[in-house]
Amino acid sequence: MFDTKFAVVLREDLEVWQKLNVTAFLSGGIIGRKPELIGEAYRDARGNVYNALSVQPVIVLAADGATLAKIHARALEREVPASVYIEEMFATGHDAANRAVFEKFGPDDAKIVGIALHADRKTVDRITKGAKLHA
Repeated sequence: MFDTKFAVVLREDLEVWQKLNVTAFLSGGIIGRKPELIGEAYRDARGNVYNALSVQPVIVLAADGATLAKIHARALEREVPASVYIEEMFATGHDAANRAVFEKFGPDDAKIVGIALHADRKTVDRITKGAKLHA
């Protein structure tokens, strides 16, 4: 069992492709900030080498927009670094455009569609209160 928790919370009304896309982006943000979450390379029976994976499971949760806003506020209040994806980023095509659209919004008006956190297990549980396991 881990003392920490790696959680992604998605807005429950997203299309399947959006959920997958947002999960990938947000997880990459957490891993980029915390490289210790990456394990060793994988090798198959024939000696082929594959990329390392996260050493810790990623819990994927779902919430409505209002709950996501509360989760975002709690993360900010507790100063827990988070990866955040907003609705307007679906209309962009690259990182610079994502950042440009992201900086137009603040915590009070951002339409958050996903947030990822990695911190102490109890802290993440308190921040993500109200979200449920993704179906």
